[in-house]
Amino acid sequence: MSESLLVDKTASKEVKYKTLVPQIKALVQGETDQIANLANISAALKEAMDFFWVGFYMVKNDELVLGPFQGPIACTRIKKGKGVCGSSWVEAKTIVVPDVDAFPGHIACSSASRSEIVVPVFKGNEVIGVLDVDSSELNTFDETDQKFLEELLKDIQEYL
Repeated sequence: MSESLLVDKTASKEVKYKTLVPQIKALVQGETDQIANLANISAALKEAMDFFWVGFYMVKNDELVLGPFQGPIACTRIKKGKGVCGSSWVEAKTIVVPDVDAFPGHIACSSASRSEIVVPVFKGNEVIGVLDVDSSELNTFDETDQKFLEELLKDIQEYL
C-alpha cells in the first residue's frame, strides 16, 4: 500500500471511516510486526480523522504501558482499572466519554483532552491492550466511532 491515505476530510464521519478502514486493513495485512502495525494505525486514524491524540496502551505485567501513538506526550503507565483506559481493559468493553472531567478517576495526561473513546484490543478472548483516542472538543465520539473502531480492531486482530 502507498504511504498516503485517500480520505475526504470534508465528508461525514461515517463516510470517512468507510473510506479509511479498508485502507488501514490493507496497510497492516501481512505485516507481522506489532509495533509497526500499531504505529501505522495510530498515524492513519490521527491524520484522516484529525483527532487530538491516538495511541495504544499494551498490557504488560498487570498494567497498561504506552505503545505507539500520535500526538502530545502521554502517560507512560496506567494501573489496572484506573482511568478510562484501565476501566476499558478491566471491563473488556469500549467506553465513550463525552466529557472527561465528568468521568470519575479520569487520568489527565493532557489538559487539552476534552472527550475520549477507549476500545479494547483483543487477541482471542484476552484483552492485550487498548486503543485510546482523545479529542480537544467535548462530545466528539459516538456510536459511529465505536462501531467502526471495534470492527477495525476485530478484523485486524491477527496482526496485533
